[in-house]
Amino acid sequence: MDIPAEPVDGGADPGLRAIMSERRHLINLAYRLLGSFSEAEDAVQETYARWYAMSRQQQEAIESPGAWLTTVAGRVCLDLLGSARARRERYVGEWVPEPLPGRTDWIGGRSGGSTVDPADRVTLDESVSMAFLVVLEQMTPAERVAFVLHDVFCHSFAEVAEIVGRTPAACRQLASSARRRIRAARAPADPAAQQARLVRDFKRAWEAKDIDALISLLDPAVTMIADGGGQVSTVLGAVEGSEQVARYAVRIADWAPAMKILERTVNGRPGLVAQQDGVIVTVAAFDVAGGRIRHIWAVRNPDKLRPWTAG
Repeated sequence: MDIPAEPVDGGADPGLRAIMSERRHLINLAYRLLGSFSEAEDAVQETYARWYAMSRQQQEAIESPGAWLTTVAGRVCLDLLGSARARRERYVGEWVPEPLPGRTDWIGGRSGGSTVDPADRVTLDESVSMAFLVVLEQMTPAERVAFVLHDVFCHSFAEVAEIVGRTPAACRQLASSARRRIRAARAPADPAAQQARLVRDFKRAWEAKDIDALISLLDPAVTMIADGGGQVSTVLGAVEGSEQVARYAVRIADWAPAMKILERTVNGRPGLVAQQDGVIVTVAAFDVAGGRIRHIWAVRNPDKLRPWTAG
């Protein structure tokens, strides 16, 4: 996934160029904290609004503008997470994080020491996978912010404490609790080539409406969740079990015989995109482990497909 950054023209003002060069880092951080690209853009816009609301003297007094922007963005996201939880309780059907196209290309991170076991550390690529974002949704806002800032973006607990408004020791406990959630949901990832092969085989079996072939690719306890946001027709609850998911996939193929299925990278992993009359109407992300597909997330809410249809 390559989160786009607006071009920076700071030729006349090197200070402006330095400030705006932080935008990609802030968007990457906010997306992982919020699970929504549109909300991440809003959070970053609010962050910059607070910067420019200060006087030039106040700005020049800030020793590290990049650190200041990250702190403010983290606080904005923390506030948004609290209100987002209430909004998602009113959401029609299942809520799935917003999928993004392309490959992960994180820029602007910080390095630093950490006491986290390397085996527990989440890689930047993994941190944007749909499976990871879904687990983040199960955390409290404070857990999510502490974990993402420390374990993913390598901020110290002292820095995290300034954002979350708790002591460094409390933030360490929040990150530890979040880490346990991640470990409980994690499964050894299959090699990328095997993931791609399974998703491609799923596509072919789906197009052929071959229920037996589909079942053979799915974990017996597979779940499929679709997100239509009440704007398009889709199943409202999770579909569970390999046979049920396979039969539901075939029914979709029957309902939309002209649908075209394309192989695309979704949040850094092999995925599928469905087109109707040349318009992308569904983006499907997959979780593959143990040689089988364990989870499928199908996003149909057009508001969440903007990064796929823009331009």
